[in-house]
Amino acid sequence: MKNIPKRKNPMIIVAAGGLLSITMGATNAYAIQEATAEMSDADVNAKAEQYNIVETKGMIAALTKYDINESKFLKNNDITVGGSSNAGITYNANDPSNGFNGPVTFGDRSSEFQMNQLNLFVQRAVATEGDKWSFGGRFDFMYGTDAVFTQAYGVPAFDINSGEAKSRSNWDLNLNGTAGNRFYGMALPQAYGEAYVPIGNGLNVKAGHFYTPIGYETVPAADNFFYSHAYTMQYGEPFTHTGFMGNYAVDKNWGVMGGAITGSATGGFDGGWNKQLGNWGGLFGTTWTSDDKGTSANISGTYSATSEQNSSAFALYSIVLKHNITDKTHLILQHDHGFANNVYNFATATPNDVDAQWYGINSHLYYDLKDNLSVGVRAEWFRDQNGLRVCSPGRVGAATNSSGYSYAAPGSVAACNAASYYEVTAGLNWKPTKWLNLRPNIRYDWVDGANGTPGTFADGKTAQFLFSNDFTVTF
Repeated sequence: MKNIPKRKNPMIIVAAGGLLSITMGATNAYAIQEATAEMSDADVNAKAEQYNIVETKGMIAALTKYDINESKFLKNNDITVGGSSNAGITYNANDPSNGFNGPVTFGDRSSEFQMNQLNLFVQRAVATEGDKWSFGGRFDFMYGTDAVFTQAYGVPAFDINSGEAKSRSNWDLNLNGTAGNRFYGMALPQAYGEAYVPIGNGLNVKAGHFYTPIGYETVPAADNFFYSHAYTMQYGEPFTHTGFMGNYAVDKNWGVMGGAITGSATGGFDGGWNKQLGNWGGLFGTTWTSDDKGTSANISGTYSATSEQNSSAFALYSIVLKHNITDKTHLILQHDHGFANNVYNFATATPNDVDAQWYGINSHLYYDLKDNLSVGVRAEWFRDQNGLRVCSPGRVGAATNSSGYSYAAPGSVAACNAASYYEVTAGLNWKPTKWLNLRPNIRYDWVDGANGTPGTFADGKTAQFLFSNDFTVTF
């Protein structure tokens, strides 16, 4: 488990660094505050790991004794640069003929080494308290096999209400993605300006393209306990938003979050910069944290019209409960429920015919054996009621254009059908050094239905065992 720095409101930190995570110097995005002070803007959201203050030196600084963030220019301008790299391999006991691990996305290839993420960022952090304005921002770059799942693909290849072909966003969707380069691509998941506004307890505002605050698991590998992800995170929630978001700490127990999002034809999910900019929606959330900082509850979500062409509702809420059972035992419970009205019925080729829903429950339990060694288990049930969200293989669907062609698997299409998915994942995190994390995992998935029916895994299977190992290095 990562060391938990002293902060204003240390919510339950359970996600150890990615399997091999490299960080170039410190990533201290927020000022360190006493636990008795007010909640920080970072703690208003369930994804506390995205905002962690990490003072640990990365691999480069540890091995060379040189820390780029100690250079005069960066220090004088309060700028931090950093990065991480994650890579791994997954063995599928089914040995799928198409090489895909069914609907599993991150780490989706069977018996094939994947360099999942090379993450680089530059950031100027803003103040978290005080009576003066503070300005900053952040820019992230990602390269690897996870890039396609992180791009701004909120304008789908086909309109979800009418079924008609749509013009997809070209913010970062097709960077380096071609039939000759099926699996490796680039993404620009964050590019935003940020300001601290000295009103009341202090208001933090972001404007631009940023990771979603909704849910529990995150895109960056270094902020998750497991190599693979829950269906809830993969298919039930957005990865990013484009728009505005504000965080405000009401007091030491309560915080609120709100914003406006655009650029998407799927209700504000994964919007870009140059399509669907007339389709605005809302982003909201609130968090309660106990006085001893050992328990928290967060509810967050979005509400929007589906697209500029259709005003039908597209909404999601997520509830995340965290509790430290003991100092070494951490429990997370999550429930998500999404809605999309008047979507296209692909079974009958009828536009505006179905009020779709997706929902699920997942739980995480972690135990710290040592400061650098933790074990954990995740269990989940996820229902795609109308076959709108889960598409298998996930990469094929993400890489499909408006002509029905997918560079990830030319000649293949992704099957998106109603089903209930279940998974249990167990694994450990071991950090032999502060900049290296190893995450061996075992995962079992199964799906409702008989062999060969829609919603199954590769080759008509209804279950699969996955054995994976990955590593994360912080630069």
